Amino acid sequence: MKVSFLRRFWVTFSAYVVGFYASIINRFHIRGDERIPSAGGVLIASNHISAYDTIFLPWAVMRKHPFQMLWAPAKEELFVKPFQRWIYSSWGAFPVRRGRDVRAGKAINDLLLEQKVMLFPEGTRNRQGVLGKGNRGVGKIIYDTRPTVIPTALIGLNRWKFPGIGQQGKVVFGAPLDFTDLYDREDCKETHVLITERVMTAIADLLKQEGAFVQ
Repeated sequence: MKVSFLRRFWVTFSAYVVGFYASIINRFHIRGDERIPSAGGVLIASNHISAYDTIFLPWAVMRKHPFQMLWAPAKEELFVKPFQRWIYSSWGAFPVRRGRDVRAGKAINDLLLEQKVMLFPEGTRNRQGVLGKGNRGVGKIIYDTRPTVIPTALIGLNRWKFPGIGQQGKVVFGAPLDFTDLYDREDCKETHVLITERVMTAIADLLKQEGAFVQ
């Protein structure tokens, strides 16, 4: 998908404004971003603990890869008001209906052929920081598109207040996951579940390494 330089400039500028608040005014640390490929289909699969996640992740990715898009499905309620719809859409978000949304699923698959996409496999936010069960649909997306999958752990943002100064938080990007053995299996629900479980296990391992795993 071709994206105009003006739009990419706007997205990068916005990300750096967010980054000033996140990492200068506050203390949002970014680790492992060198593991994110500069080209090709990339899926950033993260836990979801705060509303900050959706704007801090783009900053964490674009700091290393400026002028690239990080696309993201978002709940359709965010696109009801015209101004909000324009803002979110300009940043690379697109609406997803609750339940099975075939149109949004196709959009994600198409983007993952050559673009970066962020997803929260749990499908919902947990403000207590508890890592929930992953949605099997994420496994289907990965099976169909074969992107580079980067497990990602967001930590501490569920305790942030706005406005705030000096608040501590971090994002840790893990090593790309290998699904070779699962890609050899039949395209079925069981395979999709196994792929999803591997993603969630990798996210859990990152949280455990940081002493931030909550059950």
